[in-house]
Amino acid sequence: MENNQFEKKGWTPDRIGNLNDKTYVITGTTSGTGFEAAKILLSKGAKVVMLNRNTEKAENTIATLKQELGTSINVANIQMDLAEQQSVKKAAKKILKTIPQIDALICNAAIAQVPNQKLTVDGFESQMGTNHFGNFTLQALLFPLIEKSKGRIVTVGSMGYNMGIKTIQFDDLNWDKNYSPNGVYSQSKLAQIMCVYELNDRLKKAGRTDVKAYACHPGASKTSLIKTSGSLMTRFIWQIMKLTPLVQSAEKGAYPQVMCATEPNLDPSGFYGPTKNMNTVGPVGAHKLEPHAKDKMVAKKLWELSEKETGIKWNI
Repeated sequence: MENNQFEKKGWTPDRIGNLNDKTYVITGTTSGTGFEAAKILLSKGAKVVMLNRNTEKAENTIATLKQELGTSINVANIQMDLAEQQSVKKAAKKILKTIPQIDALICNAAIAQVPNQKLTVDGFESQMGTNHFGNFTLQALLFPLIEKSKGRIVTVGSMGYNMGIKTIQFDDLNWDKNYSPNGVYSQSKLAQIMCVYELNDRLKKAGRTDVKAYACHPGASKTSLIKTSGSLMTRFIWQIMKLTPLVQSAEKGAYPQVMCATEPNLDPSGFYGPTKNMNTVGPVGAHKLEPHAKDKMVAKKLWELSEKETGIKWNI
């Protein structure tokens, strides 16, 4: 058993002080862990800017949060579809124009287990296009403001990173030949996580240590991720699993990302999430990351390819 730096009960939001002067930008907050993360941060006095595709759902979410936490909370939504590069650029532009600081950008939104191969408007396979390329562009465009704010980039990965091939399939990034819902989801999550550690390496090398990037995952949480994009069978199995002790609440699933956004002196080289039952539930802390997720040659190649594919160069 790894020694949890937050002791037996792991990290909990009790550790967060007053966040009155902090601003957090979170993607995908209309349900699940994103909603719970927004709620925790707002309850501590932070300003939260939500990025969601569906404006109507986002408005309902704001109404719910105000009902639960009081009308004085500081929360807003900016429309953004992570699957469309143009939409990501437009949202980033609006953020840079209207929001003076970003203490943490929390990349929580994702799609999962898309039953059949679908391409985004930019020609990327949908899970890679949304989960990896969408986040890559968003992070790069907001990076200057995050750096100015001495802020953080938090990537919500998944233990799925370890359930597919243990590298990036560079010769067929759209998975034309061997598409599988889980295989590509796993690939997209591996790509996301690899870029966190590659970013930290690049920041260190450039002496730009004001920004810290973190990778975490929610464990097995009661969220709508599978419900919204998985096949009927996957959804059915998941509904049954949700009734067992193998799955924790969405609120607990939000702890790792909130911790990575707020906890002082957290080591960026760690991988954070629940630490019990093969990292599905239990106290939150750092735990083992399989070495292929930090394969330097693959990560460097992925980074350069991502800059080329998105046409976005990081200012590092």
